[in-house]
Amino acid sequence: MPTQVDQEKQQVRERVWDLLDKADAVHDASVHGRIPNFKGADRAAGRLASLPQWHSAHVIKAVPDKAQLPVRARALAEGKTVFMAVPKLADPRPFYLLDPAALTVPPAEAASSKVAASIAPKVDVESLRSVDLVVVGSVAVNRAGVRIGKGAGYSDLEFAFLMEAGLISPETVVVTTVHALQVLDEELPATGHDFGVDLIVTPDEIITCRDPHRPTGLVWEHLDAKKIASIPVLATRAPSAGR
Repeated sequence: MPTQVDQEKQQVRERVWDLLDKADAVHDASVHGRIPNFKGADRAAGRLASLPQWHSAHVIKAVPDKAQLPVRARALAEGKTVFMAVPKLADPRPFYLLDPAALTVPPAEAASSKVAASIAPKVDVESLRSVDLVVVGSVAVNRAGVRIGKGAGYSDLEFAFLMEAGLISPETVVVTTVHALQVLDEELPATGHDFGVDLIVTPDEIITCRDPHRPTGLVWEHLDAKKIASIPVLATRAPSAGR
């Protein structure tokens, strides 16, 4: 049953989705239910690539959404390693690893989530390197770095899991690329397992967020047994797994 915070988040999503649709700011006929594939995503990727945090990053954890495809493509073209989660983390090897030195297709093709799923090896957590930069999509975000995703919760799970594995550290930079209409000047609802972003990049602006929230790891009490059972990498690590 949705909590009050869940309901408040959904109200924000619906408001932003309506705003984006009305402004014709996305490539899809309707953005409802999705991470917005916003117009100008390529310019936002270019702006991100101008930052020192980008230049110093060698390993990037990225979401598979279309809005972040230009970021993934640019990363691979510049020789950066990129990994993305298998949909719903539903595999014992829950990440696709894109090694720019081993690509069999051009970076712009490899960056597509469908192509990556067909050419990139699946790897377990032990095969991954420490992450320098995390790139996420958002439905809404405020200037304090509080973000709201589309509601599935997998980005938060991936982030918390990688923190527990020691692959994401306090030094890891977290960035979201969004349309300007997705940046809200208001407080946004959040819970303890939600992570915040360090940087917001739009096609025309870079926003630095001060002291965004970082969970210390998985909040097991926020996960129901059904969800844990559906994600092999969690099921084997759940507190009750060894009993």
